[in-house]
Amino acid sequence: MSLFVIGDTHLSFGTEKPMDIFAGWENHTQLLHDAWVRLVQPEDTIVLAGDISWGMNMDEALPDFAWLDALPGNEKIILKGNHDYWWTTMKKMQAFFSDHQLRTLRILHNNCYVYQNTGICGTRGWVNMEQGSGDDSANAKVRAREAQRLDVSIGAAEQQGLAPAVFLHYPPIYGASCNYEMLDVLWKHQIKDCWYGHVHGKSQHKYAINGERDGIRYHLISGDYIQFIPQKIM
Repeated sequence: MSLFVIGDTHLSFGTEKPMDIFAGWENHTQLLHDAWVRLVQPEDTIVLAGDISWGMNMDEALPDFAWLDALPGNEKIILKGNHDYWWTTMKKMQAFFSDHQLRTLRILHNNCYVYQNTGICGTRGWVNMEQGSGDDSANAKVRAREAQRLDVSIGAAEQQGLAPAVFLHYPPIYGASCNYEMLDVLWKHQIKDCWYGHVHGKSQHKYAINGERDGIRYHLISGDYIQFIPQKIM
């Protein structure tokens, strides 16, 4: 039984939002499918780190959910990305999955999931991606809310005696921009590894943090960066 992660699948089987107009995204769903089927076994767990579907609501996203559900893997754990407009309450999402017999999909939101002795924790996160730009009270509120959600998620793992592993959509550090509220949560809980997505294209990849920074190892796992190959991390 292995644990995999990938971010930013950007599926659009139920809506017109082709990604192959962007460099590096040509035929990306086929590449993802082929790599997933080659690597992932039925008993494995896969974390999907946000920007799952371009569907504007659950019904539009249903073909994407069904596509993911049919792939190998015992659990596909989904956290929210900034383009997951279909996202609603936990109760409604779980009911939708149940009603449509999507048996392997799980929602990561103010909770955690157990993988052996590890607690799978995470939230969307937030960081200002514009180099040198300012900030405002709206951004501050989002950062505080997302930091609280991460704290709750990690706390849920620790209460069960699990070692927390953190997955975010936004990077907590990007170039010269830092989400200190999120970083404080990571440091408070002595998190050693953090996986994140969101960052696309060579012009942005070059500012991404990959490797150790202040005691935490950061791993960029956005789909185009890892060439749509799910990464086995445990």
